[in-house]
Amino acid sequence: MTTPDQDLHALDVAWDVEPLVEDRGEAGADALLADAAERAGALRRFAGAVGTLDAPGLAAAVRELAALSELLGRAGSYAGLRFATDVTDPTRGALLARVEERATAISNDLLFFELEWAALPDDHVTGLLDDERLAFCRHYLASARRYRPHLLSEPEERILADKGVTGRSAWSRLFSELTSTIAVDLDGGVSLEEGLARLASPDRAVRAEAAAAVTAGLAPGLRTRTFVFNTLLADKATDDRLRAYPGWLASRNLDNEASDASVQALVDAVVARYDIPQRWYALKARLLGLPRLADFDRMASVATVEDQFPWSRARDLVLDAYASFSGELADVVGHFFAEAWIDAPVRPGKRPGAFCAYTVPSHHPYLLLNWTARRRDVLTLAHELGHGVHAYLARDQIVFQQATPLTLAETASVFGETVTFGRLLADTDDPEARLALLAESLEGQIATVFRQIAMNRFEDAVHTARREQGELSVERFGELWAQTQTAMLGDAVEVTEGYRTWWSYIPHFIATPGYVYAYAYGQLLALAVYRQYEEQGAAFVPAYLELLRRGGSETPEALGRIVGVDLGDPGFWSGGLRIIDEQLAAAEQAAREAGRL
Repeated sequence: MTTPDQDLHALDVAWDVEPLVEDRGEAGADALLADAAERAGALRRFAGAVGTLDAPGLAAAVRELAALSELLGRAGSYAGLRFATDVTDPTRGALLARVEERATAISNDLLFFELEWAALPDDHVTGLLDDERLAFCRHYLASARRYRPHLLSEPEERILADKGVTGRSAWSRLFSELTSTIAVDLDGGVSLEEGLARLASPDRAVRAEAAAAVTAGLAPGLRTRTFVFNTLLADKATDDRLRAYPGWLASRNLDNEASDASVQALVDAVVARYDIPQRWYALKARLLGLPRLADFDRMASVATVEDQFPWSRARDLVLDAYASFSGELADVVGHFFAEAWIDAPVRPGKRPGAFCAYTVPSHHPYLLLNWTARRRDVLTLAHELGHGVHAYLARDQIVFQQATPLTLAETASVFGETVTFGRLLADTDDPEARLALLAESLEGQIATVFRQIAMNRFEDAVHTARREQGELSVERFGELWAQTQTAMLGDAVEVTEGYRTWWSYIPHFIATPGYVYAYAYGQLLALAVYRQYEEQGAAFVPAYLELLRRGGSETPEALGRIVGVDLGDPGFWSGGLRIIDEQLAAAEQAAREAGRL
């Protein structure tokens, strides 16, 4: 029987990743890799002949490639998920390294396929792609050709892939290990995740103590993490030069199937509305009775009492929220809770943060959380389950088309979070409680849109400075972090000296350069999609489910049209920002109704 303490901290909520390898452990992962290597050898028969394939032959080749990718995906997911739950375990680290090395070697044997495909003339490709026998992989084949100007020869591509295992991937793994073992000196020692969670405390003394402890916890490995970041900045500059990308963000935009101009339009639109977070933080200072917020006050709860959410309560609430929208989605969510697809408790050595791992279409997704029993955790659970249902419903797509570009990847997650928030708000009559909920939602919007764009501006600054000035010092990173944060926060928030090092635990800068703007893109897109739901009600549900089922099988523009969103509309970003402005007005009204102004 689960005890109250176990329920509060979700101590019994652990995933089972063994089915990925047919319950054979490491031997199962090795067997998957051996099978993949054998299949790769057979696929080499197409080397030098991709241009001679007709539609049925090309379809057969893609199906073989997809089957092989599923094997690599299962082995890689198994090793990666085991490592995420304890990055300090040397056996898990060794397995991850072995899988990455062998998977890279196998993938290198198949580089010829996309290189030869990309080199074919457009008129030949157009005729093939019009054939319905290639409908199941049409977008994969069409989108693979967008890299044509940036591809190298097969021998060069092999060298870069081989060196990436001991280069970029190794540095990223080191960073993950360093940040996962950061200790924060509170109550005898807590994880970084737990230390950051205390910044939501309604008690300013607790927040100040937590911020000081986090800063102190970041200090011991700061120079090492700075060196890792410097090395990866230089590595990316080299890759961009070799591949003739015009700027540091261009390759990420290409991956996201987004033009440089459209991404810059997003950034410009958000920066132009920095008044929204500044207005909120000025209001929040009044609500907290402070003349001005410090950076460690930004996530403070405006509630007089901080609610705790046991796992069972959160589970029931999120299930109910998803059921209020779609019984089908609620059934999918139920699988995550009932079938050991979630790993929730905070543990020593566990990777911080939260994520959804799609794995492969023939399996099912997994969620990683770090449960601290706060309301924010409930919305994080709903958010990651959105990713999970997206992956689950798109499992009929081939492995190359299951996931969307990053710019659409947040649509289902933000939508699920928003539905859950709406359920929470609808059940709350007390003015004080409504204010707390509205404030938390607004802060989520600010964190996802404005803070992520501020972090994009930080990335832009450090990538540019590294290329123009050379290796950056700890102090220079801190200066650029403070400058880009202050631009967003304005005079409403004091950026303290200790906060200058807080860039150094954020994994996206390391593992996926340029990733962060996709959060803002996805948030504004999801808000536009949710507005359609508000206007259409139940009639909207089939279109939304169809969007999820399509996965990444079409362009972002085509996927947006399914739910009535025009991503090519220049006013699209401004429309999403107006929705956030409306939420700010609602929070201001709630504060007045609660007698706080």
